[in-house]
Amino acid sequence: MATASTKRRGSKRRGGQKGAPRPPQVGTGAGRDARAFNSDADDGGDSPGVSEQFWTLASGATLFVAAVLRLYALALKPMHHDEGVNGFFLTNLLREGRYVYDPTNYHGPTLYYFTLPTAALFGLNEVAVRLVPAVFGIATVALVLCLRRHLGTVGALAGAALVAVSPGAVYQSRYFIHESMFVFFALGIVVASVWYYDTGRARYLMLAAASAALMFATKETAIITAVVLLLAWGVAWSYMKLAGAFGWAESRRAEASGGEDGATHARIPLDDPARLVILFGSAFIIFLVVNLVLYSSFFKNPKGIADALAALKVWTSTGVSEFHAKPWHNYLKWLGQEEALLFLLAVCGAAAALYRARNRFAVFAGAWAFGTLAAYSLVPYKTPWLMLNFTVPMALIGGYAIEQLDAWASRAGYKREAAVGAVLGAALLVATVQAVILNFREYDNDRYPYVYSHTRRDVFQLLEEINRAAERAGTGTDTRIAVAAPEYWPLPWYLNHYKNVGFHGRAGAYTDAIVVGSAKEPEATQLRTALGPAYRRTGAVYPLRPGVDLVLYVRADTPRR
Repeated sequence: MATASTKRRGSKRRGGQKGAPRPPQVGTGAGRDARAFNSDADDGGDSPGVSEQFWTLASGATLFVAAVLRLYALALKPMHHDEGVNGFFLTNLLREGRYVYDPTNYHGPTLYYFTLPTAALFGLNEVAVRLVPAVFGIATVALVLCLRRHLGTVGALAGAALVAVSPGAVYQSRYFIHESMFVFFALGIVVASVWYYDTGRARYLMLAAASAALMFATKETAIITAVVLLLAWGVAWSYMKLAGAFGWAESRRAEASGGEDGATHARIPLDDPARLVILFGSAFIIFLVVNLVLYSSFFKNPKGIADALAALKVWTSTGVSEFHAKPWHNYLKWLGQEEALLFLLAVCGAAAALYRARNRFAVFAGAWAFGTLAAYSLVPYKTPWLMLNFTVPMALIGGYAIEQLDAWASRAGYKREAAVGAVLGAALLVATVQAVILNFREYDNDRYPYVYSHTRRDVFQLLEEINRAAERAGTGTDTRIAVAAPEYWPLPWYLNHYKNVGFHGRAGAYTDAIVVGSAKEPEATQLRTALGPAYRRTGAVYPLRPGVDLVLYVRADTPRR
């Protein structure tokens, strides 16, 4: 879909005057210029003096930076225990062609089915499985760029750049978990919906329905996102109506430097009930079929459909339990530590959208960002990966703040490049430094909010020692290994190439060549007593994650070197 705009400052006129905006030309490529979701006065248009060449180069550079940060050294960070659990489901799907949705503790099936091709091609390794969330993270940056007509050229570039270098967005995109895909599908609903509003083309409505279906098939928290999106749309629509009724928008039209009065869009056939029924009926069928197919494991597990509905009850009870419970203001604290300038830009952008009352999409983006923050803050259950649900829309409204700064500097006669460069440059520089430190140096340091009960890099030493012991035993991947520690994830992922591994979770009189146990008392003493002189402990204590330390025993008759 072409992103070029035909708007120029000299053409901004009231309807009926020379230079007034043309109706949208569907399918005319660069000449098409529709203003979805916008009010009668919309300042989301092109920034004066920004060329198409600059847009292309800046977009490419933004996507390149996003790709480097997300794809470089994907195997550097050890697998989180949640990644290990997800890897277990993927392993069964790849090796046995079997996936059964479990509503009690786990999320939807999309992650496993989308990762299946890369795992089949490249094997069960960290790069292969993390590649999919990373690609969705890059694609999310691309989707922000698709909102150029609604955020403005500078606003879309700024918003995309803020997502590209966000420490949290990068960190979660390098995880084999559901969040990166989930937020992509949520943003996909928004982009496809405004494209449908822009053009009236049915394919965009179907695309929005497919995005909604995939979002619901990814995580049970989709219900929160769906409700917030609907409420944000209602807030934006109502606010702009009130602004028009009370003259807020009218009184500020003279201030605007971008956008057009009387912005047009393709008509949705409200006057054709039969066509509306067919359109939205088809969209609902797409939504239903996608969920039925995925949750039933392509109709191999019909029970999965009922389990998908039961999961809403399970998630509700989990959300209000003491499990991962934290104070209501915890997300604000985490934002202050890792996303402070993004949060500040989002506040400024939302305030500007409300004050100027000229861009309905900007009001919507602000309501989406802060509505999601409020929703997740009210739920006791809090984890840092959930922050991606509001940091991405914060980047949208933060980009709008930069667009407004650019417009203000232009009106005031200041050098726009200096004003925008200083503010946006500072935000991007700070975020990039934080992203690099977090993702490539302190990725397992739980003093950083995004590092949440993460596996320590010491696990690699434990795995090396296990491999050496198996080699000395002369049994290779046939080596018998007993895991006696009650907490052991993600070891099932790392040991999946061994054929004889038992995850017992308790001390016992084992006869296996290698035994992995807990260093915590009384489990450590119980295991040492049960194993007796037939085993010797090798190596030191191996930290697995905060509060979980492991020890390694090998049979005494195993050669030392």
